[in-house]
Amino acid sequence: MNIQQLEYIIAVDRLKNFTKAATACHVTQATLSAMIKKLEEELNVVIFDRKTSPVITTDIGQVVLDQARKVVLHAHLLHEKVKTEHTVIEGQIRLGIIPTVANALLPRIIKPLFKHYPKLHIEVTELTTENIIKQLKEGTLDMGILATPLQHKEIEEDILFYEMLMVYGKVGKNKKYILPEEVREHKIWLLEEGHCLRNQFEKLCSLKKKTVLPGNLRFEANSFETLLNMVDEFGGLTLIPELYYQTLPPARKRQIRFFENAIPVREVSLVYYREFAKKRVTEAIAACIKEIICPTLLSAKYKNKDMVIASP
Repeated sequence: MNIQQLEYIIAVDRLKNFTKAATACHVTQATLSAMIKKLEEELNVVIFDRKTSPVITTDIGQVVLDQARKVVLHAHLLHEKVKTEHTVIEGQIRLGIIPTVANALLPRIIKPLFKHYPKLHIEVTELTTENIIKQLKEGTLDMGILATPLQHKEIEEDILFYEMLMVYGKVGKNKKYILPEEVREHKIWLLEEGHCLRNQFEKLCSLKKKTVLPGNLRFEANSFETLLNMVDEFGGLTLIPELYYQTLPPARKRQIRFFENAIPVREVSLVYYREFAKKRVTEAIAACIKEIICPTLLSAKYKNKDMVIASP
């Protein structure tokens, strides 16, 4: 019995398919099947019912899997413990990030991260918050970057920064500030369902369904660029975060309106599932992002009492 065999059965149990498990483990199906068969013979049990599709884990197999996960976890922790004795940040990191953060954050942090940690390999995927949490728990992601706070006790959150939320669109001549209740008087353009920023906009301004849809057009965008183009063409308002605001040309920045009183901000964090945490690498990446982003934000000029975190 070895750790590799245990990782193979964990993959099959998770994916319910020998072919997919072999691909995920970067081995041939024949190799994976042979190694699992050898483990079953050694333990004198049948771990998987191979006659079904998807593959079913037997009752005794589930007992084996429960112990296998503990063994693999402790093996990973041992490797991480050893790595903490070295100064080099290295290895492969699988990162999930929500699209409304990725568009403005990734271009600013990727080069500095590789400059600081050239032996680090990062695999980035844009995903919804729901999918990031799911894959963190499955162990197919090492960390995620998304809007917090979350309502998941087993997910650890390392706050990276707070970015102001702003309104884009024409709201009176030379008007710089706007109140949440004023937003409801205009047509509203929103991102499609599944984006946490949509939920934040709706809660922040107490939007009702009838105020969300402009006229007889039903439309939900998947990008800020599309939202801004629709506002420019048809009027109305939309919500954007501060990092995206920083990427806008001067002409579009002049269409921005800031909220008055308590400044609404989005809390963006690096999150990870504590059972699979690569703690040292996670802390290094988080520190690098904070160093790059925090000094550039307008929200850094305000005290905590002057800001309110928009709930995702």
